[in-house]
Amino acid sequence: MSTHYRACHLCEAICGLEIRVEDGRIAGIRGDSEDPFSHGYICPKATALADIQEDPDRLRRPLLREGSTWREIGWDEAFALAAERLHAVRAQHGADAVAIYRGNPNVHNWGLITHANHFLKRLGTRNNYSATSADQLPHHLVCLWMYGHQFLQPIPDIDRSQHLLLIGYNPMASNGSIMTVPDFRGRLKALQARGGKMVVIDPRRTETAAVADEHHFVRPGSDAFLLLALLQVILSDGSARPGPDGVALRGLESLPALLARFTPELAGERTGIEAETIRRIARDFAAAPRAACHGRMGVSTQRFGALCQWAIQVLNLITGNLDREGGTLLTHPAVMGAGPDDRQRGSFGRRRSRVRGYPDFSGEFPVAGLAEEMLTPGEGQVRALVTVAGNPVLSTPNGPRLDAALAGLDFMLAIDFYLNETTRHATLILPPTTSLEHDHYDIAFHRFAVRNTTRYNAPVLPKPEGSMHDWEIFAGLADADARIDGGSAPAVASPAQMLDLMLQSGPYGAAAGDARALSLAVLEAAPHGIDLGPLRPSLPQRLCTEDGGIDCLPPLIPAELERLWQEPAVPAGQLLLIGRRHVRSNNSWMHNSHRLTKGPRRDHLLAHPGDLAARGIADGAEVLLSSRVGELRVVVEASTDMMPGSISLPHGWGHDKAGTRLGVAAAQPGVSANDLTDELWLDELCGNAALNGVPVEIRPVPASPALQSPGRSGG
Repeated sequence: MSTHYRACHLCEAICGLEIRVEDGRIAGIRGDSEDPFSHGYICPKATALADIQEDPDRLRRPLLREGSTWREIGWDEAFALAAERLHAVRAQHGADAVAIYRGNPNVHNWGLITHANHFLKRLGTRNNYSATSADQLPHHLVCLWMYGHQFLQPIPDIDRSQHLLLIGYNPMASNGSIMTVPDFRGRLKALQARGGKMVVIDPRRTETAAVADEHHFVRPGSDAFLLLALLQVILSDGSARPGPDGVALRGLESLPALLARFTPELAGERTGIEAETIRRIARDFAAAPRAACHGRMGVSTQRFGALCQWAIQVLNLITGNLDREGGTLLTHPAVMGAGPDDRQRGSFGRRRSRVRGYPDFSGEFPVAGLAEEMLTPGEGQVRALVTVAGNPVLSTPNGPRLDAALAGLDFMLAIDFYLNETTRHATLILPPTTSLEHDHYDIAFHRFAVRNTTRYNAPVLPKPEGSMHDWEIFAGLADADARIDGGSAPAVASPAQMLDLMLQSGPYGAAAGDARALSLAVLEAAPHGIDLGPLRPSLPQRLCTEDGGIDCLPPLIPAELERLWQEPAVPAGQLLLIGRRHVRSNNSWMHNSHRLTKGPRRDHLLAHPGDLAARGIADGAEVLLSSRVGELRVVVEASTDMMPGSISLPHGWGHDKAGTRLGVAAAQPGVSANDLTDELWLDELCGNAALNGVPVEIRPVPASPALQSPGRSGG
């Protein structure tokens, strides 16, 4: 028996784990009580690491599709085949005929962060896509505009705050998102014990709303009206105290006039929250000694997501809570921290997509436009695709349309260790080792953590013979691509070698003169991780704008305010669809784990009893749920946790539609909410998918022998 320590990579919380190994197998997983960040806390997902490791459905060798059958091939043959087929597409149709899609797991596996571009940049395509534009693009865009860098993300300092205002955000289920916060419940209890409070705004009484001091229902997609009304109240009643001190706040003086018409009365009509309640929420927030507002999926993935995220930043700023202890602060990670010397600042609108002219963000086009780039003939039509740890058929809008588009490709390469709803279309699948078989460092999530810590995660299990790490796969593909042209790809260092260099040259390394002098050797000697202290003020030094100030009114915001003003009210009786997260899953991950999927089904539809009664639908009945793009059959559950007019279906389900899974997922495949989300229903400003607030209808399923079980009916 041996004991190993590492951080869980299955969500953003990066909780420390103690893993016991016996005879080469995982014998037990529990929280690492000595982890300085999570202090022994874990959620149920951590136990699924063993299930993923031992899953019989997990691929272990390259898989080649021949018609409707698959066969294993060797790595050298796989690399050569991938390079030759991609080279042929580029030679005949141009580099842009190849597209790239990177899924959410890319930020959970550091080999993908450090080495994917070693091969992918060689393809020379401008058709890059990722889960960012189905998730968090508004966060990054607003921070680029206001602070000059996409990763200058102010994080709520929950451990010292007195007042949390959370909008469209359920960290009790997610363990934080764009806010890495293990044991949210424990941290909230500490906040309340010191006299603080949490207010939650959400169309559903979520797990987070259930433990809040206040919860207010809000009509899906109307959050921008609420946020602008909060700003209007604070700017007009004399309670504003803009900060931080010593920082130029460009455009702030224009806001009162611009926002004057977005009154609490207007917000009350659009949101369903009474005007006087909105005024009280605003004044309570402004009066709190240390307050932080944060919004996540519910406000990002809607038609005014970027406007919502801008308003949240301004709300923290005009109440003096930006760059303030107990308010919102920038992190100080040990590696890849954002600042004036960082080249990854981001960009917006440098190019436009071929079909609909969507703007790019940091070289990526909105994923809502991926299918049309495959289906629309003409110069630049996408004819080949490379997916990296992604399942966009389940995770992006109008999945059936993308499913059909993938079937028509000339070639598809997938780097993934599952045969799933997307990779079933691949010609070739290259499976990497699992997380327990390679080392890891959480490059992404230390950037968003509520406390500064650092931790190197050594492999728990040996690399199996004949397998390859993800970074080795990219190196092999790059070498094969280079050989076609008679050359060779540059040699690459391992992720661990790169980490050592980044640590030593980073803000806590010897090069910075820090007494702690971090290096890989130092982290290896501290398997539980190292505490680097609480968040701390760092403005204006960290700002990356041209004049070193904060742009409170980015140039495109006034037009977006006008677009919101012109937005028609939701028709009476219209139902609006929102998503739902559960602590036992993460997007489309982990549904092959029996211990996480057993028990009561979680893929049902939630609706208010009044909405069901008005349509003659009984609790527990099977219904037809339809939108512009498709229709599903699903069981509905009456719930007073839903605001009237809103209905909720969890995202990430819908597995095994084509018999691609052989394991436990087939027992509870569920239905995919993205069979209903609309690729044309998006944030027009930035192109982010609007997966929440989608207009839908429900009706009883007609009695018919052909309709016996929940599933996809059309679309």
